[in-house]
Amino acid sequence: MTPPNENVLVVRRSLLDQLGSFHGLNFEPQPYLDAILARGNNHFLARAVAETDPTRKQIIPYALLACGDRVLHYVRGKKAGEQRLVAKGSIGIGGHMNDEDESLFAWDEAAYRAGVEREVNEEVLIETPFEDRIVALLNDDTTEVGRVHLGVVHVFRLREAKVQKREAMITNLAFLTKNELLERRATLETWSQICVDQLARLLA
Repeated sequence: MTPPNENVLVVRRSLLDQLGSFHGLNFEPQPYLDAILARGNNHFLARAVAETDPTRKQIIPYALLACGDRVLHYVRGKKAGEQRLVAKGSIGIGGHMNDEDESLFAWDEAAYRAGVEREVNEEVLIETPFEDRIVALLNDDTTEVGRVHLGVVHVFRLREAKVQKREAMITNLAFLTKNELLERRATLETWSQICVDQLARLLA
């Protein structure tokens, strides 16, 4: 399936290498974010091009919705934009930052966070107050999908477990404990496996 006709926010892979490339989670995201969100270090690229260009990394907010010791889990249905992840379980909500997000042109963290909340709100309806915190960056060059994406891991701390889906691609919404997620680990997409393995630290 051809990626949607949109322009997505990317950074040069060489910038990540200069800052210090890593595999899995990096729990000191701020130096990377300062560089990634600096004017001139990012740009928009046609998604169809970005998906097959490993010299660029698409910036993907990956929000874990947590309530107490439980995290929202869902299964990506057939209408998922990223066909390589269909039928996979996930604990990350979010998507590509595109050039329709006008606030991104401010290129600062507050504007980025506003863009993230819009992306999340397109996929789910959060019916409770929450706090948004960036806890890590996620990089995995071992898969075709991972090689062209860089995740910014957010934790949305929800007061109550009140979330409904807004997009057809999201199915089987449920808040699960770490043990329940570990039981499903083999069915999770790679990024979610990486997060579940260090869930206690992400939620700390």
